[in-house]
Amino acid sequence: MPASQPQDAATLSLGQRLALERTRIAYERTLMAWVRTGASMITFGFSVYKFFGFELEKHAIDASAIGPREFGIALILIGLATLIMGRLEHRRDLRQLNSVYPEMPVSGTRIVEALVAVLGALALIVVILGV
Repeated sequence: MPASQPQDAATLSLGQRLALERTRIAYERTLMAWVRTGASMITFGFSVYKFFGFELEKHAIDASAIGPREFGIALILIGLATLIMGRLEHRRDLRQLNSVYPEMPVSGTRIVEALVAVLGALALIVVILGV
């Protein structure tokens, strides 16, 4: 039987099911790596904005062309783009796997990715508004 045709879990051998599960779990780990990277960028961008913003106010230093606000916004946008790229890659991979393994469990890591993306969007709004 060609690998591109769906099979139900009952017709797959134990080795095939375990291989498909390992592949699915690898895709989940890959999405979580994207989430960690995106969250790190968002957190770093927000921290740069807040820390250096306080320092500039405290010492009355004139910000250069790229101040902490602009740098923070850039890092947060890179973090959000990372989350979007990870989501798209994950969706593509699960669609491909679903064609062979339709009884595959639903991905719970998408919820985590969505929550981190919402928090990143809120951080971006806070930095843009200067709150």
